[in-house]
Amino acid sequence: MMQNVHLAPETDEDDLYSGYNDYNPTYDTEELENDTAFQQAVRTSHGRRPPDGVTRPMTAVRAAGFTKGALRGSAFDPLGQSWGPAPPLEARNEDSPEEKIRQLEKKVNELVEESCIANSCGDLKLALEKAKDAGRKERVLVRQREQVTRPENINLDLTYSVLFNLASQYSANEMYAEALNTYQVIVKNKMFSNAGRLKVNMGNIYLKQRNYSKAIKFYRMALDQIPSVHKEMRIKIMQNIGVTFIKTGQYSDAISSFEHIMSMAPNLKAGFNLILSYFAIGDREKMKKSFQKLIAVPLEIDEDDKYISPSDDPHTNLVIEAIKNDHLRQMERERKAMAEKYIMTAAKLIAPVIETSFAVGYDWCVEVVKASQYVELANDLEINKAITYLRQKDFNQAVETLKMFEKKDSRVKSAAATNLSFLYYLENEFAQASSYADLAVNSDRYNPSALTNKGNTVFANGDYEKAAEFYKEALRNDCSCTEALYNIGLTYKKLNRLDEALDCFLKLHAILRNSAQVLYQIANVYELMEDPSQAMEWLMQLISVVPTDSRALSKLGGLYDSEGDKSQAFQYYYESYRYFPSNIEVIEWLGAYYIDTQFCEKAIQYFERASLIQPTQVKWQLMVASCFRRSGNYQKALDTYKDIHRKFPENVECLRFLVRLCTDIGLKEVQEYATKLKRLEKMKEIREQRIKSGRDSSGCPRGRRDGSAGSDSGQNCSAGSKGERLSAQLRALPGTDEPYESSSNKEPGECPWPVGLPGWRRGRHVLLGVSRSFCNTDKASRDLGGIPAHFGLLTVDSESNRFYICCFSCSSNVTICSETQTPSMWIRLALK
Repeated sequence: MMQNVHLAPETDEDDLYSGYNDYNPTYDTEELENDTAFQQAVRTSHGRRPPDGVTRPMTAVRAAGFTKGALRGSAFDPLGQSWGPAPPLEARNEDSPEEKIRQLEKKVNELVEESCIANSCGDLKLALEKAKDAGRKERVLVRQREQVTRPENINLDLTYSVLFNLASQYSANEMYAEALNTYQVIVKNKMFSNAGRLKVNMGNIYLKQRNYSKAIKFYRMALDQIPSVHKEMRIKIMQNIGVTFIKTGQYSDAISSFEHIMSMAPNLKAGFNLILSYFAIGDREKMKKSFQKLIAVPLEIDEDDKYISPSDDPHTNLVIEAIKNDHLRQMERERKAMAEKYIMTAAKLIAPVIETSFAVGYDWCVEVVKASQYVELANDLEINKAITYLRQKDFNQAVETLKMFEKKDSRVKSAAATNLSFLYYLENEFAQASSYADLAVNSDRYNPSALTNKGNTVFANGDYEKAAEFYKEALRNDCSCTEALYNIGLTYKKLNRLDEALDCFLKLHAILRNSAQVLYQIANVYELMEDPSQAMEWLMQLISVVPTDSRALSKLGGLYDSEGDKSQAFQYYYESYRYFPSNIEVIEWLGAYYIDTQFCEKAIQYFERASLIQPTQVKWQLMVASCFRRSGNYQKALDTYKDIHRKFPENVECLRFLVRLCTDIGLKEVQEYATKLKRLEKMKEIREQRIKSGRDSSGCPRGRRDGSAGSDSGQNCSAGSKGERLSAQLRALPGTDEPYESSSNKEPGECPWPVGLPGWRRGRHVLLGVSRSFCNTDKASRDLGGIPAHFGLLTVDSESNRFYICCFSCSSNVTICSETQTPSMWIRLALK
C-alpha cells in the first residue's frame, strides 16, 4: 500500500504558488502545428467529406455563403480569404432611360429649392426664373416618364410642388394673372389631394386686386372644402372674410365674422377689427364691450418672474441666462408688444366717442385697463390723454394732466416730466423747461428723451459744450436715439467743429436714409467746409427725396452760380421759382439773368412780381422801366417812369431817366423834370453837408450863432441839445433814394402861420431838404412879421422864388412864396 504514497519534498512546503503553471498538454494549441498525430488525423477521412455518395443538401447555411459545389480537398477557409479581391461593381449605364429620368428629377428638385431660397433672400426675379426653369424641366420629365413607364407611375408630388412654387413666385412678383392661371391648373386637377385649400391664395390675390366680391367667393369656397377638424385654418379664413367685408363697407357682415371668431377662438387681430367695425357704425355700447373682450384675450406667455433666479444655484442661473433672450422669449416680447399696441390704438380711437367728452372716455378706458392684466398701460393712456389736449390746443389742461404724474413711480414720472419739458421749451419758457428736464433726468437717468430735452435747454442758453455732453450721454444710453444724434451735429456746427458734425450727420444718414433734414445738414456742412462739389451732390440727393423744396433748389442754383455754371443755376432757380414764386432773391436772380442774356422782355414779369410783393421798394419799378427802355419800348418806359415819379416824387434816379427820355424824344416836360432834378440834387448835397457838419460838431458845446438875434430875445438855447434833436430828426428823414412813407395815418398838422399875412400864401406841403436851422424863434418871428414861435428847418430855392420850412413842433411841411421881396432879403431877415 505504501508504494503508491508519495511524500512532498521538503523544499516545496514553503512555495504557496506552486502548481499554478501546470496544465493538461491536451489544451496546448500552440504546438498543434508540430503535433504529428494531430496533423495526421486532420488528413484522414475524419477531416474531409467522403469521396463518393450523395451529399446531404446544405440549404440551412446557403445564405451564409456555403455552397454544395465546394471543391473537395480544399483548405478550411470559412471567410473566403483565399478567393482574392471582390470583383469590381458594374458600371452604371448613364444612357439608360431610368437613369436619365432619375437625374432630371433630381435637377427639378434642386431648381425648386433654389427658387425658394432666392425668394427668402429677397431676389424675387431670380426666384421666378428658377421656378419657370423647374416647370419646363418637369414637363420634359413627365413626357420621358410616360414613354418609359405607365402613366400611374408619374410623380404627382413633384408636379404639385413645381406648380405651387411657380404660382407663389408669380404672386410675389405681382404677376397676378399668371399666378391665378397656375393656381387654376392645380385646383382643377382632381389627382391633387387637398388642392382646394389653394383657393385661399386665389382669394388673397383678388383682395390685392381690390376685387372684393371674388375674394369673398374664393374664401368661402376654401372654407367649405376645409374640414372642421382644422379649426385654426378655418378661423384664419373667416378673419380674411371679415377684413374683406370691412374693405367693402359691409360692416354688419364683418361684425358677424369677427363675433364668431371671438366666441370660438378669440385673438388680438379679430378683437381689434371688431372694435373698428363697431366704431364705423357708431355703436358706443358695443365698442365698450368689444374693448373689454380685447382686454380679456389671453396672451399665453410666461410671466417675467420666470426669468428671475429664485436661488443662488449657479446651474439654475446659467439656464435662466440662456433662456432670457432666446427666440421663444423674443417671440413672447413681440406678442406682448403687439397686444399693447392694439389696446392703446383702440383706446385712443374710441375714447373721444364713447362718452360725452374725450376726457371722460379716456377715464373709462383707464379704469378698464387697470382691472386687466395690462395695468402698466393705464399710465400710458393718461399721457396720451395729455397729448390729445395738446392736439386740441388746450395747453393748460395738458400741463395739468402731466403734472399729476410727479408723484407716480419713476418711469411714469420721467415720461411726464419729459413731455412737460418739451412743452415749455416750445413756449420759449426755458427756465421751466430746464426744471422739468432735471426732474425727468433725476427720475430716470437712463431716459434718452429726458437727456435730450435737458441738452436742448442748455443749447438754448448758449452753453454748447455742456449741451454736447448731455447729447453724448443720451447716445450712450440709447445708440438709436436719432434726436440726440441730430442735435449733437447741430451743436458741433455751432462750435465750428465741422468734421465731427459731418461724422454725426453721416451716421444719422445711415439710420435715416431718406431724411430731408439730414441730407440738407450734410450739404450745409460741406458748404461750410468750402467743398461745393460735395455740397451739390448731397443737395441733389435731397431734391430726389423732396423734389418740390424751393429752398433746396435755390440753394443748389446758388452753388452752381458761384461755380460759374449759369445754365445749371438758371435751371434750378427757375424750378425754385415755379414752386415758390414769392422768393425775392430768386426773382431778382432770374431777372438779372435775363438782362445779362439780353432778354429784357422776359425779365419784366419777374420785376413786376417783385414790385407786387414789395410795393414800397422803388427799385423794382425802376427795373421794370429799365427793361422797357433796354428793349426799345421808350413810350412804355416813359409812362412807367412817370408813374414812378407820381408815387415817389423824391427819387433822383427816376427824374434822371425822365430828363434823358424826354430829351431824346423831344418832349416839353423836359424843363420841368430838369428843374426838379436840379433841386433834388441840391437838397441832397445840402443834406450831406448838414450831416457832415453835425458829425464834426457832435459832442462839443456850441455857442450862439454869429449874427443871430439871441441877445435881443433874452433866451439862451442849448446848442448841444438842439443839435441832438436835429440829428435825431435828420436820421428820421428818408433819403432821396428811399421810398417815402408817412409815419402816421392822420393828416399832417399845419403851422399856425397867419392866413392874412401880406405878401404870403401857402403852397402844397412837401419836404425837399435842409439848409439852415433857426433856434431863437422870438427874433425870427419879429423879423418875419409876427410869425409865432416855431423850431424848424429852412430851405431856399433861388429859381422858384420860394423857401420852405419844416416845422418839428407840428410835423408839417409848409411852402411860402414871396411876391414882393426877393428871396435873398428873406434869408437875411431869417438869419440876421
